[in-house]
Amino acid sequence: MQSGGHARGDDTATIRLSATAGPDGVLRPEVPTGSAGGEFEVQVVVTPKPAATPKTPEELGWPPGFFENVIGSIDDEAFVAPPRHPAKPIPPLDAE
Repeated sequence: MQSGGHARGDDTATIRLSATAGPDGVLRPEVPTGSAGGEFEVQVVVTPKPAATPKTPEELGWPPGFFENVIGSIDDEAFVAPPRHPAKPIPPLDAE
């Protein structure tokens, strides 16, 4: 049997899974055992997954201070955006 964790002894394995509860709040993990019809003792420990912490710009590959130095850095009053054409009207979606 392949294990996502580490094996303890020859007949016991730790398998780590990441699963999402369904809309009914029930978690239905599938655990591969490698033995059809075998009988197993199963222990389940459910731990909420910690919220992902947002990465800093530096962790995402941006140079330190990039956004602080770029945002609002054009101080030339002659620099203006070119005129835009008016948006074309979009027909409404048919409600069924």
